Amino acid sequence: MTTLNINQVRACFPSLGSGHIYADNARGSQTPQAVIDRIADYLSNTNIRPGADYSVVKSQRVVEGSIAAAELFNAASLDEVGFGSSSTMVFENIARALENDIQPGDEFIITYEHEANNGPWKRMAARRNAVIKYWQPTPVSAENPYSVTYKVEELLPLVSSRTRLAAISACSNILGSLIPVKEAVKALRQRANEQGVRKVEVALDCVAYASHRKMDVQEWNVDYCVFSVYKVFGPHNAAAYVRSAALETSLTSIVHDFLKVDNKPYKFQPGGPGHELVYSLTAIVPYLKSLTPEDDLAASFNAIASYEQTLLAPLLLFLTDAKQVDRGVRIVGTSEIDLSRIPTVSFVVVGQNAIKSKDIVGAFDKKGGISIQCGNFYTYYLIDNLRPKLDVSDGVVRISFVHYNTVEEVEKVVDVLREVLEQ
Repeated sequence: MTTLNINQVRACFPSLGSGHIYADNARGSQTPQAVIDRIADYLSNTNIRPGADYSVVKSQRVVEGSIAAAELFNAASLDEVGFGSSSTMVFENIARALENDIQPGDEFIITYEHEANNGPWKRMAARRNAVIKYWQPTPVSAENPYSVTYKVEELLPLVSSRTRLAAISACSNILGSLIPVKEAVKALRQRANEQGVRKVEVALDCVAYASHRKMDVQEWNVDYCVFSVYKVFGPHNAAAYVRSAALETSLTSIVHDFLKVDNKPYKFQPGGPGHELVYSLTAIVPYLKSLTPEDDLAASFNAIASYEQTLLAPLLLFLTDAKQVDRGVRIVGTSEIDLSRIPTVSFVVVGQNAIKSKDIVGAFDKKGGISIQCGNFYTYYLIDNLRPKLDVSDGVVRISFVHYNTVEEVEKVVDVLREVLEQ
């Protein structure tokens, strides 16, 4: 397998030249110069609405951005891709467009993950008298009650003859664990078929996933999929995939009623996207492909996944060392150092000498030069339902790396953690 040239990687990101250690990448990644250049180029040279007849307009640029997003999703058609200001907004738009296809008593299976893929379905259930069921994460270690993860075998009993939608996440933004999407969806659809379900669709949140692993909506057999571009080395917007069949038969247009958009992504996209932001995706795909000589997204994401294990290992080994466990450190999520998780690690410090999460982050802020964060990260109900009970307003400490981080940076983070935990 090809390995990453970390110096070549870091040279693409102007912000990394400062020496600051970005260890809060799950909130948003840094941006390559090529992406910045695309935005500036669009605004400087073609900042006129697409569809005009002026010779200066190159409306094909927005189409090129959609092509890039379709490649990231592995969508079958360009008409299956749309955009929005955020993943939260996109899921809300999809839910609004789906509302007329929901019957009283229909059941939605959701998780305790980020509220972007929960809130819209809960609100719609209230409007349409549908039923919410929760796929809850459960502990895998008797020694750590916070070692929770989602198990496919605990998803299946939730499926009934009234199941209409399953809203799940490919990766937890708190736990850092990957859900086996293909396996879960296949098992869910099989169980739904056995139960005689009239129609079941899957809405997949890839926000915490898309910067670490390659998406493949066709292989996964999902109907809706969303990721945040600003967490995949781009600007602040979001991209959405809606399967053609769902677009045509499940969704009702939420745009101007005189527009004929029955089989177009505009159906769930009121108004135009930020065109310069869409165009910037044309630099993200080439950047990712440039990471390996194969010039292939799959090869690049395989290399990313392998390299990120070297970032995960020193942090998890430190936090799960017997000394730190005795100190009260508890990983929120699993502790395996393997490809079942990404280098997003959350923890709390409990017991007689407990430390508030905000005080740990405050110690880093005081020292300077390293960004980490604490809180619930809009995954409020996951933290609120952990037992023993945690202070959801204080949340967890979360440290999150991506492929432009270095092992040396991880070691510096560990050094500061060691100082804080020895107090």
